[in-house]
Amino acid sequence: MGPSELSAPPDLNLQLPDPESDTISTMEFLARLEEAWAVCDRFDLQTEIWRGRILGAVRDREKRGGEGRGTGFLQWLRERDISKTRAYALIQLAESADDLVGGGLLEEASVNNFSKRAFLETAQADPEVQQMISEAANEGQQITRKQVRRLSDEFTAATSPLLPEEIRQRTAENLLPPRAVAPLVKELAKLPEEQQEDLRRVLREEPELERVRDVTSTARWLSKAAEAALAVRAFQQGELDFEKALQEAQRLDALGLLADAVGQAQALEAAVLKLHTSWRRLGGLQERLWVESGSSTPHLRELLTALQSLSGSVLRVSLGELAGGKRVRLQLVEESPEQLAAPPLP
Repeated sequence: MGPSELSAPPDLNLQLPDPESDTISTMEFLARLEEAWAVCDRFDLQTEIWRGRILGAVRDREKRGGEGRGTGFLQWLRERDISKTRAYALIQLAESADDLVGGGLLEEASVNNFSKRAFLETAQADPEVQQMISEAANEGQQITRKQVRRLSDEFTAATSPLLPEEIRQRTAENLLPPRAVAPLVKELAKLPEEQQEDLRRVLREEPELERVRDVTSTARWLSKAAEAALAVRAFQQGELDFEKALQEAQRLDALGLLADAVGQAQALEAAVLKLHTSWRRLGGLQERLWVESGSSTPHLRELLTALQSLSGSVLRVSLGELAGGKRVRLQLVEESPEQLAAPPLP
């Protein structure tokens, strides 16, 4: 679909039902509103495809080179209050539309048969799913996100090499719902081969729905714990064998607890880093204000004195009335690597 071509936009002359009318049933009232909403959704899709093309044209113009290449594109985004993430998402949407139509899968006018979210799901689906969805849209069917996800789940559950043959076969025979098997594939893909094979072995022995759900949960906790562990600096000290720790937690059926603990450790370390930055900055600001103040600014001096409970090496922070007026006392001590490496004092 070239930039000079444009599908006929949906009709926006919407006739909304009268909310004060007593002659229309609630069911009919909601159905007519749903139809109007779907029209707006399709119009949004056309608008965003064109916005993506416009942004792509600005970006491609910048690629022609020269000093300061790319600055014009960024300036264009700033003037229209568009983030880079949003801009590239729109460009990708436009490119997906061009690929589907230009590749012959989708007729240009059939784009209007998609909701915006359904089109995005289709653009990210496997080629086989895109083929099936495009054929339905070309026949005039209205394509919903739910329909695209259902077909994607069915295709994934029937074809993924990450699944044991027993699971694929039972899914094809409608003994396992694709909507339960597809999340399993997603979680298995995040794990190393050895862990994948361990979980496949469990599924081969018991290819039942309850076991599929259990293995999906296990795979999710394994990947979540491993991902968070990479960011926890406390684990970088010593020679921890995190894989064996995971295996032991799995044997105790405590993977969820471990993943939660590792996630909390990651959050705590991030909070401490943020606390340290704020503490250092507050100390510097308080010191500068103290130098600027004097006997003629007693109230300012009193304020700075009060801040000493937060800017000194010992912090005292009230937890408020809900905690019974308790306070937390923290002592911040900055240690250099040399100090950490030194043997403890007798």
